[in-house]
Amino acid sequence: MILQLADADTRADLETYVGRARQLDSDGAVRLQAVGSVLAVWIGVLSGHGLTGEGTTLGLRALPLAQPAQLDVVVPLAGLSDRFARAGNDTELPVPPTEVRAGWASVSPPQGGWTPVGEVPAQTLKDAAAEGIAEITAGAPEGSGAHAVDALRRRVWSRSIATTGGIDGLPAAVAFASYTLGFLVGETAQVYAAGRWHRLTTPVGHVLVR
Repeated sequence: MILQLADADTRADLETYVGRARQLDSDGAVRLQAVGSVLAVWIGVLSGHGLTGEGTTLGLRALPLAQPAQLDVVVPLAGLSDRFARAGNDTELPVPPTEVRAGWASVSPPQGGWTPVGEVPAQTLKDAAAEGIAEITAGAPEGSGAHAVDALRRRVWSRSIATTGGIDGLPAAVAFASYTLGFLVGETAQVYAAGRWHRLTTPVGHVLVR
């Protein structure tokens, strides 16, 4: 299947987004969900744990399509990068033929019912991300076991960010995701809640965490 992106700028945005995602996990996956003239591009930033997927952290960008399409697949990030390299500056996006399994892709946030709960300064998120990254780097030197590193990451990114305006329990994972995916533009990010989920929204993307 070939998706028709709206224009060259949309293609460039998607390529940059996928490139940032590969810096998090070069062997990771991306969920492409096309509904009508909108392409939702989901990235699994942090995996959840337990039967409910607690801690699942997702990045989402919604991009315009030139032609309506219906699609919902999970494909390798590397496969998508390969399509960019082959297509040059073309606005056509051939969908990689190989589908993969990703646990985070089965944990779907609610489509509606989101309630605004406040906003967070972008600088607060940048600081929380930088502090967390530094703590993990210091606490997981070369040679650290995978289980120990994973436990440290869960501990750091599950901590609540110190915020104002009535926002309670917003984990540092949203700071990490929004920072690494390049979503922190402007001075503030809006925060919404629906059930056990929080959503952080900026002009260029969303981070959803359970």
